[in-house]
Amino acid sequence: MTDVQFARSGDVHVAYRVIGDGPVDLIYVQGAITRLQIGWELPQFRRYCERLAEFARVVLFDKRGMGMSDRVPGATTLEERMDDVRAVMDAVESERAALLGASEGGPLSLLFAAAHPERTVALILHGAEVRERTDDEWPWGEGTEEEFEAAMASLSERWGKGLGIRSLAPSVAGEEWAHAWMARLQVNANTPGSAEAFMRMAFDIDVRHVAPVINVPTLVLHAVGDRVCHVENGRFLARTIPGAQYVELTGEDHIPWFEPDAALAEIREFLTGRRETSTPDRALATVLFTDLVSSTVQAAELGDRRWRDLLEQHHIAVRRELGRFDGRELDTAGDGFFAAFDGPARAIRCAQAIIEAVRPLDLRVRAGLHTGEVELLDGKMAGIAVNIGARVAGMAGPGEVLVSGTVRDLVAGSGLEFEDRGVAGLKGVPGEWRLFAVVP
Repeated sequence: MTDVQFARSGDVHVAYRVIGDGPVDLIYVQGAITRLQIGWELPQFRRYCERLAEFARVVLFDKRGMGMSDRVPGATTLEERMDDVRAVMDAVESERAALLGASEGGPLSLLFAAAHPERTVALILHGAEVRERTDDEWPWGEGTEEEFEAAMASLSERWGKGLGIRSLAPSVAGEEWAHAWMARLQVNANTPGSAEAFMRMAFDIDVRHVAPVINVPTLVLHAVGDRVCHVENGRFLARTIPGAQYVELTGEDHIPWFEPDAALAEIREFLTGRRETSTPDRALATVLFTDLVSSTVQAAELGDRRWRDLLEQHHIAVRRELGRFDGRELDTAGDGFFAAFDGPARAIRCAQAIIEAVRPLDLRVRAGLHTGEVELLDGKMAGIAVNIGARVAGMAGPGEVLVSGTVRDLVAGSGLEFEDRGVAGLKGVPGEWRLFAVVP
């Protein structure tokens, strides 16, 4: 992934970055609140963009007045922000691109596609707004004028609290990390005053008259239970844009990053004609094995029912941390977990978080990690790298994260510290292996 760069749009610098080098350019026009670096800190968002980049060159940007782009006084019009999209395309030398307009980014994408069909290969609208204002003429908005003014009056008190995640992504609304990330995004994306100016501009937008003149291939995606933008927005766009394809998704999430599979499959097929990517049968992965220490003794002391309840709490805690660090659960056997990561530093930090998460339950976990080439088959992983990871975990002490030398070598510069545990033979694995314990 490239570093953040800046495109000149008039007197304003617009921050952008490029991911991937696929055959089609895809400009991701996000919703109301963005900041490139903070967004990338969320594993689910990062993975969503990386999966788009499997078949496209993806361009992310912060709107003027937002995130890392130049601050501007007051609100900006759709026309000005349309100029910003064109400036970003020019900066990345993109003659024609597909636009992925999400939420409040939908109206901007609609206007650009209508005004510049010569530069628009295709239009994808995901949870896109048509009109935010609710009245007798449009009953599917996000609120009446009175409700909007009440929300603006308390905006400064609510800004930076992360409360919006409850509506944006109900699937993770109960997770503390989701609220914390949203709070961090809010305070780094904009100030309450600038955010209010932006929201007032967005509240007055109405693109019903734009939809009928769209003349590029269009895909409309909308979750049937969307709590932010009513599904009738998507249905209106689908029946009003000539020739539009419409896919109504299940669920309630307004943003797709946490349950992305269905949307990504539709976008891939729409842009490439293929619904699935060709999956390689081998890949590099970091495998993590965890195991409860002295679990048999504890189970005998507690009895079956109490132990089963405790084990369930353990499983919930482990899966919560796997979700936080973008780990993929592959197997659960008794009181142990087998998971995989695309990066060793993230896997180590997940292992440390798991150990701390179950400590209040009076449980002790040991963890082992190894990075190597694995075999992929029907969603499962196998091969010598998996065996090494399991053997390393078996040699870890209570509350310890033990890693192979390969893992230690790959996380140089991460700030992680290690203690040399010497050279050991691993049962069933040829040769000797140097092991390292992660310093808590």
